[in-house]
Amino acid sequence: MPALTAREVYQQLRDAAQGIRTFTVLNRTTVAGQTRVDIDGWRLTLDVDAGHLRHCLQGQSPDGRTYEFDNHQRFGTDPVSLLSTWELAQIERLIG
Repeated sequence: MPALTAREVYQQLRDAAQGIRTFTVLNRTTVAGQTRVDIDGWRLTLDVDAGHLRHCLQGQSPDGRTYEFDNHQRFGTDPVSLLSTWELAQIERLIG
């Protein structure tokens, strides 16, 4: 089964920011700065620092495919880096 691409995960975040998909926080930021969310069956682990979304650390689609953040990847391979400024602000607001 092929891994999820950053663009596939970004699309879920984008749709949630626009209100197209349901965004649910599963747990608030932990000591490690991780927040787990569900976007219509997609489970994402987000790196949140002082209310600011930094990275998408992990993701799993409803069909079981996964995404793993690699700090050494080139720019554009983290779904968060693909979000517009407005989309990022909306996701941070939803995280609360």
